[in-house]
Amino acid sequence: MDAVKLAIIGVALLLAAATAIATGLARPDDAMVVADRVWPILLFIVAVTIVAELAAAAGVFDAAAHRLSRLGKGRTVALWALVVVLAVAATAFLSLDTTAVLLTPVIVAVVRARRLDPLPFVFATVWLANTASLVLPVSNLTNLLAADLLHVGPWEFIALLGPSAGIAIVATVGLLVLFFHSRLRGTYPSVAAPETADPVLLRIAAVVVVVLLPLLVSGMPPWIPASAAALVLLGAFVWRHPRALAWRLVPVSLVIFAAGLFFAVGILETLGSGALISSIAGSGTDLLSLWRLTGTGLVSANLINNLPAYLLVEPVAGSPERLAALLIGVNAGSLITPWASLATLLWHQRLRADGVEVSWTRFVLMGLVAAPVVSLLAVIPLAR
Repeated sequence: MDAVKLAIIGVALLLAAATAIATGLARPDDAMVVADRVWPILLFIVAVTIVAELAAAAGVFDAAAHRLSRLGKGRTVALWALVVVLAVAATAFLSLDTTAVLLTPVIVAVVRARRLDPLPFVFATVWLANTASLVLPVSNLTNLLAADLLHVGPWEFIALLGPSAGIAIVATVGLLVLFFHSRLRGTYPSVAAPETADPVLLRIAAVVVVVLLPLLVSGMPPWIPASAAALVLLGAFVWRHPRALAWRLVPVSLVIFAAGLFFAVGILETLGSGALISSIAGSGTDLLSLWRLTGTGLVSANLINNLPAYLLVEPVAGSPERLAALLIGVNAGSLITPWASLATLLWHQRLRADGVEVSWTRFVLMGLVAAPVVSLLAVIPLAR
């Protein structure tokens, strides 16, 4: 799904919500409630995307990937394990879209330069972009919504979902090893470091990213440090490389798409969608009840995309444990259909642009195994 299609869908959803208000099906106050909730989230999306794009343009991810290849000391499995660590860190602090869109092509370039099979590496980036997005509120848009609803900071969020996130990551890595163990054998040659166009800009961007990461778990609203980091990097690029600055850095289509979903689903809630969802998702915090809710989120995400799935089911979650179980379903469970997660679609676009072909049939078949296994295991620490 390209940027134009995303924007068109978002505009259509916004028009549908506006029509519902204009015809009296919904009240303007309902729209204001949604707007008050989502503006900090949309601002964070814009800011962190600018940070990630400019950091990539400065060469931060290239430099990090090259360092990993040196740490791997020529062993394929060691390099793969280090890529896993980088994918988890990028997803946790800079969001799953950063891993899918910016880290994936860097990893492809690194493994191709070393004549390695890219499949174990690119599946690691896309699966962990989804399953490792349970770590922090900033890891996924759904998490930001949940943290806002629960009125919790990053440390409270980690206390609630940390064990589940750890299990999801370990289970994902285990399944990847099971599927690709034969391709992770052997060694690779050493390769010269990538050329740095502007070492000063690289250092500035690296410092900004390093400073930003702890600030994202400091407890202040995430849009504040992300916006500050974006402004610093924009200033650095104005100084050192102004030609790199363009409107494409601003994820306009993604913001329109997300805003359209927020308002459209908010209107649906006022029209009584919760009763139907409640009958499917059930109630309770015992393990079977939580699995039922997680399964509802998983199936919904793979049918209609994880963001609208979360928004539709959120009103019937009812408790922190149930909300966490829903997040597991819509985040870690979005591994089956290509459209379940926007990050997956963006990942596939980047792979095709780099000439790496991944069959959707293969993706779906592997996801049919991974999604339920990872999701069901991750729910276990939540049961009461």
